[in-house]
Amino acid sequence: MLVLDFITILVIIVISNLRKVNLTENENLYYESKKEYDMSKKIIILNGSPRKNGNTSALTAEFVRGAEESGNSVTEFFLDGMNINGCKGCFGGGKNSDSPCVQKDDMEKIYPVYKEADVVVLASPLYYWTISGQLKTAFDRLFAVAECDPYYKNPQKDSVFIMAAEGYGFEESEYWYDRLEQHLGWKSLGKVLCGGVMETGDIDGKPELNKAYELGKSI
Repeated sequence: MLVLDFITILVIIVISNLRKVNLTENENLYYESKKEYDMSKKIIILNGSPRKNGNTSALTAEFVRGAEESGNSVTEFFLDGMNINGCKGCFGGGKNSDSPCVQKDDMEKIYPVYKEADVVVLASPLYYWTISGQLKTAFDRLFAVAECDPYYKNPQKDSVFIMAAEGYGFEESEYWYDRLEQHLGWKSLGKVLCGGVMETGDIDGKPELNKAYELGKSI
């Protein structure tokens, strides 16, 4: 009887330890999964290129590939194909946080994604040594979101700047972007500036494609 009781006790101890091990493994899986979820970011890309399959879009595609591989969610808006009017400077926005601007156009699709985003990617070809009109028009309209705050405070974001150009004169665009970050209080995660590309496909094989991918993957 003593032998049987001893064996029974050993079996109970082993089963109890196995349960603890399984519980610990399940807890670890849960916390690892939760950690991965908490680290993932919501990213919005405002693509100001009129060429949906152009060089700027090739850079954003690689950025998206890297970002999604790291578990982030990405929404890209091709602004040229959207109905977005210029800001009227009316200071009449901000009365409805769900629909902050008095103008009702395709910015209604952008506002909710922008407000939830952790990272804002500004992508544009270089036009007359600055960003495209499509990107500038859309970005100006984001002021309606700031109007929702009594002190016109912009929501805090991280940001990325992506640009493709025939030449290499990025200085003015970088100045605009850097100053914008300072005024908004945003944090830049990086820039990808690719010169020497004009025709669609000129960017093939350029190292900036991999740079865009790695930047997306790092988020």
